[in-house]
Amino acid sequence: MALGMLRDRTAVFFILLFPLMFLVLFGALFKDESTPRAEIVQLGRVEVLDALPEETRGALDDFLTVRKTDDREQALEDVRAGDVDALLWQEGDQVRLRYSAADPARAGSVRAIVDSLVQQANIAATGQPPAYELTASRVEDESLKAIQFLTPGMLGWAVAMSAVVGSALTLVNWRKKRILRRLWLSPVGPSTVIAARIGVNIALALVQTLVFVGVAALPFYGLELSGYWWLCLPLVICGTLAFMSIGLVVGARAKTEEAANGVTQVIVLPMAFLSGSFFPLDGAPSWLRTVSDLLPLKHMTEAMQDVLSRGQGWGAALPTMGGLLLFAAVLTAVAARLFRWDDA
Repeated sequence: MALGMLRDRTAVFFILLFPLMFLVLFGALFKDESTPRAEIVQLGRVEVLDALPEETRGALDDFLTVRKTDDREQALEDVRAGDVDALLWQEGDQVRLRYSAADPARAGSVRAIVDSLVQQANIAATGQPPAYELTASRVEDESLKAIQFLTPGMLGWAVAMSAVVGSALTLVNWRKKRILRRLWLSPVGPSTVIAARIGVNIALALVQTLVFVGVAALPFYGLELSGYWWLCLPLVICGTLAFMSIGLVVGARAKTEEAANGVTQVIVLPMAFLSGSFFPLDGAPSWLRTVSDLLPLKHMTEAMQDVLSRGQGWGAALPTMGGLLLFAAVLTAVAARLFRWDDA
């Protein structure tokens, strides 16, 4: 089984290299992801900006890019087109702000920054010290960076795809070519054949895990592994068994390889999106998150995030491993009821 898979270069590409390409691409695209700075155009002199101390102006540059111009009409046109976020100018004691509605979040940020500058200028103009002062400092960032989120998600998708597609297509192909019938009549026991198939899939999944983690941990991507990262290995093994059971159900009913491939893609790809493998579901509707909670890939991905990146241990891994094994047992029993040796 292992030699047959390795000799099929197309299968090796789509099972191992194809998902890895997504990790490499998305990891590079979102490597330096950060909140983008807003850009405003300043028309003429604006006291709340030009009178800022050098230290305050330097801190403001981290959030706001200010470009000066004397062309009012062109600046307004740039704002209308969404090329810049706002236009700022001063008429006597009035500070005027015109902003673009293309990005409401960034427009709100610009308004908040300019309003804060105006309020500071008003307080300074009174000559009185402020009644209250805000003291702020950053805490340690415990949020998941892009590569910390992408690695478990892409790995979970890759494991699910190889297990579901591999088991389904193998079963259909063997039944179509009457290999199952020959195995049934041969001295090789069914347990040996099943153990070989499971062994090949688990070995492939572990190779995928080591390759994904190895690539993501390169300095360019910067995956930071926790002390319990190795718990992703038993999670992957349990996940492989769960996803193989899905493939067995599909392979037990499908009559052609084309049908099996189509059904597995309909199952795996939506499951990957609904499980948060490609992007988080925090902003998704509640009913969609409820559907996501029913999918094994969602729980496997979250558990791998916990052990790979968040430093959690057996407490995060064991419940998910138990759930995946229970899922595998139920669907394997269903597949056994649907199984047939040939198409006759």
